[in-house]
Amino acid sequence: MNDVALSVLDLVPVRTGQTSSEAIAASLSLAETADRLGYRRYWFAEHHNMPAVASTTPPVLIAAAATRTSRVRLGSGGVMLPNHAPLIVAEQFAALEAIAPGRIDLGLGRAPGSDPVITQLLRGSGTTSDVEQFPRHVQDIAALLSAEGAALRFTSGGEYTVRATPSATGVPEVWLLGSSDYSAQLAASHGLPYVFANHFSGQGLERALDLYRTGYRPSEEHPEPRTFLTVNAVAAPTQAEAEARALPQLRMMARLRLNKPLVALETVEESLAAATDAATDDVVHAARSRWFVGTGDSVAGEVTAFAERYGVDEVMLSPVAGAYESEPKDSPAGRAQTLELVAAAS
Repeated sequence: MNDVALSVLDLVPVRTGQTSSEAIAASLSLAETADRLGYRRYWFAEHHNMPAVASTTPPVLIAAAATRTSRVRLGSGGVMLPNHAPLIVAEQFAALEAIAPGRIDLGLGRAPGSDPVITQLLRGSGTTSDVEQFPRHVQDIAALLSAEGAALRFTSGGEYTVRATPSATGVPEVWLLGSSDYSAQLAASHGLPYVFANHFSGQGLERALDLYRTGYRPSEEHPEPRTFLTVNAVAAPTQAEAEARALPQLRMMARLRLNKPLVALETVEESLAAATDAATDDVVHAARSRWFVGTGDSVAGEVTAFAERYGVDEVMLSPVAGAYESEPKDSPAGRAQTLELVAAAS
């Protein structure tokens, strides 16, 4: 690979006729591919109650991937903190660090990853207060993960020490994720690495990076600001195949943007045969203009140019290639092809 490190973001897509078991099997196979090809990280996202997405529990998926890989860093992209108690997150990732020492990343996000009903089900205390406490919860998790633990002070004057694990020899690397000025400024003020969710938004990228870099307060662990960016990518032997494989995810993006009922991810054949409308076409066209779709050489070239433009040394690919109906349902197929072709050309 060239000077730009490549990583992977996985939402564990579920296509028409595919079971959750088959979708997860495909993603674990993809994690093995990323490990073999020399990708730096492999992160699982957190989304809930979506027919086309099986990445509901990043810690469980990370643990499974840890047994199938030996080198690649594994992490969350991210854990949506308003959904979870800080101690639970700290304990889960302390256990993961013990399972795969030196290979665990804890990416934390402020969004719920679903709708308010799901967030209410995940956290009985509701949503608003948890979002408002996000900065404090980030600090709490960092303290709980440390070897010293966190000290609670009682009103009576006593102290109570809490540790995420009894005898830690290492800690996961904590990253803040976001697509807004808020997350960039929070990461800067806490001296934490930061990832802009460019694959999801793409709006405000330059401003967020500027806020993060100019406002960065050095920390002991991270004396300099660290950031990388995410992109949606599809690589195939021909441009035509790449465009066809991109269509199912582009149409799913349109459903999300237009508040249409969500369904399992279409196959390539279903997308090509589906009726369309002006609103869908507009969303598909706008999203496609920000995606990297083409041959391995062209996508690798776009990744390099993108990294140089924004001054990063790492780009995380969300391999959004759809599947043809004939391809095995427990295989990552086009997604693995994307990783193979981009790595070979980098």
